[in-house]
Formats: sequence, structure tokens, C-alpha cells
Amino acid sequence: MNRSELDPDASPESKFGAFLRSSRDARKWTQEELGARVGYSGTHVSAVENGRRPPTPRFARQLDRVLGTEDLFQRQARELHSSALLEGFAEYAAHEARAVELRLFDLGIVPGLLQTQGYAAAIAAAAVRRGSITQDQADERVAVLARRQAKLNREPAPRLHVVMDESCIRRPVGGPGTMAAQLEHLVAVAKLPNTLLQVAPYAIGEDRAFDLPVNILTLPDRSLMSYAESSQQGHLERDTNSVEPILTAYYQLQALALPQADAVALLCQLRKELP
Repeated sequence: MNRSELDPDASPESKFGAFLRSSRDARKWTQEELGARVGYSGTHVSAVENGRRPPTPRFARQLDRVLGTEDLFQRQARELHSSALLEGFAEYAAHEARAVELRLFDLGIVPGLLQTQGYAAAIAAAAVRRGSITQDQADERVAVLARRQAKLNREPAPRLHVVMDESCIRRPVGGPGTMAAQLEHLVAVAKLPNTLLQVAPYAIGEDRAFDLPVNILTLPDRSLMSYAESSQQGHLERDTNSVEPILTAYYQLQALALPQADAVALLCQLRKELP
């Protein structure tokens, strides 16, 4: 049986799934056997273990009853439902950590994997001031991002393609010092041998392929996944055939975007304009 690796530190969903698997393994029960005891299918148990489906309060309550864990599953489920991470993101992050190639597009803000700690903290702090998330949720976002960034340093390093809308580098975030450090970091990232960094200029207008951030993963078996999100909803596409048109659109965007040398020159110019 193929078992996906679970990283309990990736997100609250992953933490719940890893605890569920370890508790089930301790009793030597299969997913089907546990499912029969709690009144759910083995497929449902698998989906929760792997972060593809969030646990409902009833499911968590049944787990505590059957596994004799008092209210541990229920408490974790409550923490999960108060998470600032969008649906589908936990599973995406797990696949991101093993992808051999990542293609990123963002607009408005620098892609998370390329954000400095100061830049990420400023974005999270602004969301707290607006009342859209709590301070605990802000801390969670920054911590999850740091763990995702750390996993890019694995060997062999994944190939990283990044196209940023021009708005990402022109929008000031966190003050001049924070923005200067972020621009310098992007220049450093562009020098990495596994990275291609481009900027989609305002001049391409309506020919920009995407109106929302989108990430495309190539996994070790060459299958594709994509993840896109709005401010309130995330969507993970697991079917390669459905992702291929998105990949084609990404290639079209790359063709219109500034080459890396020109993108780096623009980054350096914007850095010089800061105090």
C-alpha cells in the first residue's frame, strides 16, 4: 500500500491527519476498520488523514469516543476551523514540498515563497488591523510560510519559475526599509541556478493570462496539480488533464513577460528609488 508522508507541522489539517494516522496505526486498524467503527467510509478517513477533507465536529467526536482520546480530536478540529488557511491549501503545501518543478504567478503582492520575513509579517499585520484575521492566525500564516520556504532548500532543489505582475514590486509594503530588503531578496533569488524570475509588465494589458494568483506543480511522476485562490476561497486541482490548459496559459504569460535580465534591472531600479 502506498502511504503519503504526512508533515504535522505543515498546517492544522496536517497535524490532525498525522495524529489520526498515528492513533489508528497504534491499534493496527486499517482505514476501513476505523471507518466502520466511527460510522464513516475508509475513503473518508483517508481524505481526512491526507488533508483533502476537513474533519467535521461529529467525525472528531466519534474519533475521541472510539479511540479513547478524551477530547483531543475535538480540540484539534476546533483549532483547525479557526485557522486562517484556505480550503485545499494544506494538501497543496504537502505536494509543494515534494514537487520537482513549481510555477508561480501572483499579483498585488510578492509570491509567498519569495517573501522576506519582514514583508510577510507586514502583510499579516495589515490583515489583523483590518479585522479579517486574529493575531494568532497571523502568526500561523507567517510560521507556515517560513516552513514552506525552508523546504525549498532540499536536495535536489526544485526548479522554480516565477512570474510576478508588475504590481507586486511597485506596491509598497511595510515601509521603505522592508520594501528595499524585499527587492534585494528578489534579485538574489533570480541569481539561483534553479530559478527563473520574470515580471509581467502593465503594458501587456488584457493579454495577461490570469486574474488571480495561481501555482502549478510538477510532481516526481510528472503529474500536474494547480492551486488558485481568491481572498476567501482556495481550489486545488488534482487532475493533470484539467491542469494542462492552465499550464499552457502560463507559458503564454511567460512569453509576454519581461526576460529575467530585464526583470532584475527593473528590481534594481526600484530599489535605487527607495530612500
